Amino acid sequence: QVQLVESGGGLVQVGGSLRLSCAASGRTLSKYAMGWFRQAPGKEREFVAAITWNSGRTYYVDTVKGRFTLSSDNAKNTVYLQMNSQKPEDTAVYYCNAVGIATMSPVFGFWGQGTQVTVSS
Repeated sequence: QVQLVESGGGLVQVGGSLRLSCAASGRTLSKYAMGWFRQAPGKEREFVAAITWNSGRTYYVDTVKGRFTLSSDNAKNTVYLQMNSQKPEDTAVYYCNAVGIATMSPVFGFWGQGTQVTVSS
């Protein structure tokens, strides 16, 4: 049974920073990447970024490139999303999930509770 626990969200002003954490447990996920997704009110969940466990290779959507940075602590099975220069459009609930390295699509059909990020102007 895989568990995914997101944390680190909060309220931040435009231009501010937050660091999100995703702790994974219950199963070896090394053959996947770990991805972050977000869902803004009234919108569909969208892919944001991913990092592979083995090589640390990262993938970002264009809207966050240069502002968000992924890192991982393999010993803790934890992935971090450092979000800098935040914009109001970053406001969303952020979720993590394992993703296929080729597709960046979620592996598991369930989601954690997510963590709310609100960027105020």
